[in-house]
Amino acid sequence: MAIDRPSTGRRGLLKAAAGATLAASLPWPLLASAGAKPSADPRAYSARTRALVERALVIDMLAPLKLDFRPEAYAGRISAGDTAMFRGSGITGFHNSVGYGGPTAHEDVLGFLAAWQGYVGRNADVFCLVDTASDLDRAKAQGKVAVIMGVQNADHFRESGDVKKFHQLGQRCAQLTYNSQNFVGTGGTDRIDGGVSDYGADIIKAMNEVGMLVDVSHCGDRTTLDAIELSKGPIAITHSNCRALVEHPRLKTDEAIRKLAAKGGVMGITGVRMFVRDRDPTTVDDIVDHIDHVAKLVGIEHVGIGSDADLEGYDDMPPDQLKELRASYKASYAFRKKIDIDGFDHPRKVYDLTEALVRRGYSDGDIEGVLGGNFRRLLGGIWT
Repeated sequence: MAIDRPSTGRRGLLKAAAGATLAASLPWPLLASAGAKPSADPRAYSARTRALVERALVIDMLAPLKLDFRPEAYAGRISAGDTAMFRGSGITGFHNSVGYGGPTAHEDVLGFLAAWQGYVGRNADVFCLVDTASDLDRAKAQGKVAVIMGVQNADHFRESGDVKKFHQLGQRCAQLTYNSQNFVGTGGTDRIDGGVSDYGADIIKAMNEVGMLVDVSHCGDRTTLDAIELSKGPIAITHSNCRALVEHPRLKTDEAIRKLAAKGGVMGITGVRMFVRDRDPTTVDDIVDHIDHVAKLVGIEHVGIGSDADLEGYDDMPPDQLKELRASYKASYAFRKKIDIDGFDHPRKVYDLTEALVRRGYSDGDIEGVLGGNFRRLLGGIWT
């Protein structure tokens, strides 16, 4: 069941750039290796940070993988440069998720799943498609990139039975809404939040039954609380921050964070600039402020990473595409001159975050939990 509303966000940007090609099923263009910013030298980081990243299972619970818009790109193999960028990032698990919505969402998501799983299959020496949480462990052991297929909306579910169908096709995580109202519930930038509908309750029940992670990152306040209550088990906020630190409609209240944690859920902290601090400078240390807040509020075991960016960041997108991306969101998003955070906009950004956590005095065990252990525990309990 789909709601008839205009394309927004990544989906609108993609269709404008790619037209009616296979690329309309893919989320982002992959920055050509020759044009990518050089990665930071790992030797620039402390021995403790290098050891932590090497040892930890690092999971970014919102990290869209960028691919070339050209349809012929999906017929070939990943480049050596891009392979090195992924493997050198220190991140094992990438939650590859997009915000398809509107009347064509069902077909769009089918194309997205087919194209990405085909690409993963053709590049099996680099990628590992995630079915259960043990695939994350296997990817870490084999030095591969684990791809978690997700959708940042539920418009493609035309009826509750579609949840099982998409789960069988590889989808492992679904947001209930993107930013706007749909038949399931209300988005975070809508003026009035009516909460989860009866239909939405059926969708949550179906997700629980098949073992698909419920995500409320873009949901409104009431919809978020309803989803936590309605789910029979823990859910996730894969990529958001704390409204106690930044007043923004896309961020989560302390009440929501407490209720999420009380049910065993985990919240991924994002590095999107206006979600981290409401003024400049905005640094990696400001990201850690949000981790601190969640840790003090409900415990370190309920916080992880959901960067909401690829390995290069938003600001390195081609200017015309970045302009259209910005224009596709409501004014309440309050974009500033830059979207990325200095020091968190390059392929080794997880090393910078780890260094900041070390400086803040976190133990090795707590840092490993934030980097991925906490989400690994959550996913292991859901993807049974």
